[in-house]
Amino acid sequence: MSTLTEFFARERHSGRPLVAAFIIGTEGSTYRKCGALMLFSSAGERLGLLSGGCLEGDLQDHALRLLESSERCTVRSYDSRGSDDPVWGLGLGCEGLMRVLLLKIDAHSSYEPLATLLQASESRTGAATAIDIASGEFSLSATSTSVAQLAQICAQRLAEGGARTEWIDTEQGRREVFSVSAEHAPTLLVCGAGPDAEPVAEFATQLGWQVTVVDHRSAYIDAQRFSARCRVLEVDIAALGQTVDLHRIDAAVVMSHHLTADGRYLGVLAESSIPYIGLLGPAARRERLAAELGERAARLRPRLYAPVGLDLGGRTPEAIALSIVAEIQAFLNGRRGAPFSANHQGSFSPV
Repeated sequence: MSTLTEFFARERHSGRPLVAAFIIGTEGSTYRKCGALMLFSSAGERLGLLSGGCLEGDLQDHALRLLESSERCTVRSYDSRGSDDPVWGLGLGCEGLMRVLLLKIDAHSSYEPLATLLQASESRTGAATAIDIASGEFSLSATSTSVAQLAQICAQRLAEGGARTEWIDTEQGRREVFSVSAEHAPTLLVCGAGPDAEPVAEFATQLGWQVTVVDHRSAYIDAQRFSARCRVLEVDIAALGQTVDLHRIDAAVVMSHHLTADGRYLGVLAESSIPYIGLLGPAARRERLAAELGERAARLRPRLYAPVGLDLGGRTPEAIALSIVAEIQAFLNGRRGAPFSANHQGSFSPV
């Protein structure tokens, strides 16, 4: 499975145009929200999802038509709020409205604004764009534009983050503008490269996270066991902070299965600012390691999740990995990992 960045880089390297599809507004229940992105190639390939698969075929048809036209962009609206009226015979019943901006991305625009947004996402730097929905004219956080208000909105989105669609008054008349900032992929550090670290890294890369796996034992350092998107490093635990930039890590999991080594990893992580630190193993093991850490344990405890993971059941490495990654996903999004049905009076909808 390619990432959006890999898909984009392949098409750009070959000089082929593509279409970026941004959700620019929703009402009611929709699979994804404003700012979500997927890509369509001129060869009919696509990557990403906006509706869970219900609307993508129609979007692809319109993307291909856009590539064949002289237009820069177009907007498609999908309204399934009347659940008794099937859409294209699918009977979606999602009870929501979604507006999607299709924007042509090609060499004439130097593959912007997507090139800057995706590069910023990968490098975890700031970037934003503001796009005139009618014309496709855009501003980037580092460029000028003929419409001064676009640059102002772009700067605001860079400062605030997220995505928004709004109407503005310009010398050229009233315009609808969509602005979005680059999303940063979460970064995960896995301390321990044993066999049960493999599904943890695999699940995390499937979510688009940037994953670094480290181990102090050379016998465990085999990059072929992990996804090609994982960085696999042999480290001296004491020098972990010199090998990995801990300031750029969102979550770490300690799972070397070696008591002394786990304690040393925790000691280094206690001095970091990583907001989530998970520890594999039972509570008794956690308390033994905390006692050995002494004063450093106090700095660690507010961020320590041990035993790591959500209580999902299952004892296989894959089930344990799922519970670990699920807890980190919930933490990064400020959620508790509770069932949707508990919050929506029996509803199973993810929105």
